[in-house]
Amino acid sequence: MIETQIAIVGGGLAGLHAARLLQKAGVAFELLEARERLGGRILTTDETGLLSEDGFDLGPSWFWPQMQPKIGTLIAELGLPVFAQHSNGDVLFERMPRESLQRYRGPGTGQQSMRLAGGTASLVRALANDLPTARIHLGAPVTAMAHAKNGIELAVSGTGFIRAQHIIAALPPRLLEAQIVYTPTLEPETIRRWQACETWMAPHAKFFAIYDRPFWRENDLSGTAQSMVGPMAEIHDATTASGRPALFGFIGIPAAQRAAMGDAALTKVCMTQFARLFGPDATAPRATLLKDWATDPLTATASDQNAGAHIMPSSKPWISRTWAKRLILAGSETSLSEPGYLAGAISAAERAVGEVLVQLGNGGRHG
Repeated sequence: MIETQIAIVGGGLAGLHAARLLQKAGVAFELLEARERLGGRILTTDETGLLSEDGFDLGPSWFWPQMQPKIGTLIAELGLPVFAQHSNGDVLFERMPRESLQRYRGPGTGQQSMRLAGGTASLVRALANDLPTARIHLGAPVTAMAHAKNGIELAVSGTGFIRAQHIIAALPPRLLEAQIVYTPTLEPETIRRWQACETWMAPHAKFFAIYDRPFWRENDLSGTAQSMVGPMAEIHDATTASGRPALFGFIGIPAAQRAAMGDAALTKVCMTQFARLFGPDATAPRATLLKDWATDPLTATASDQNAGAHIMPSSKPWISRTWAKRLILAGSETSLSEPGYLAGAISAAERAVGEVLVQLGNGGRHG
């Protein structure tokens, strides 16, 4: 059995940032990630769908350093190059199927959306590079947690058991409730709170078309479009920092209907929409990508198949009574600011590590 001070459950942005902060504080930890990769909902791939260091973001793409200073500071501290989301040119709008396409001048820069060169996964790689590889366990889903003497014992598929003084759970609350068995059982009010929390990205799907040239820019289009016709409701330029041209859209069709259609039919209707918006050049992509997060069992639960309202920040405790002193939630959804977003993951991790250090008496040991 592995023994440690802190077990971090989840190797997405929040879990990795928490691990980095604990490492700096000299606190021993083990990080457990169910996937065979780090990043969670951060996923950057090439046009074939393989992980890439210069690819397309199938999960979150943007951050706003002026409105989200913590993530801007972290990215600067890590020395990661960034670039502005392309927004020069006109914006397209579809209101009704039989109405003419409307074209408006773009809003300009304003609060500029920023992207990471190489994709958002460059942030994951930079954080992981600061951590000892022996403390990172991939393909290690936690299936159970139980109170034990002076701590918590975790059952980890493929790894065995880990005993920790405290747990930082860097997963969405719904996943924590659905996938882990707790002994003693969670309090009813805790279960209700976790189940009621929307998981960001879980009901959604993104579709990409990768091209040989950014032909829309040649026509003074930004690549941005809004549609009430669909299937994609919101479309943007997804060209990489290295210049690989692409468009992507958030699919507005509900998850159950997407599943009934199948990927081939969904790809066809998305391509039809790109052609309708951007002309015949859009009909011949070099590749397409479709990521449906609702079908990802390590992101979505049965409760996530229908999109609800975005998560609202709340100071109400996430855990009551029995588990309150040993288990701390750090998923982005639990943040008091920007819940669900990349910036929320940073804030949630910092809050969780601060609570752990207080409980440890600001102590810790290297290990």
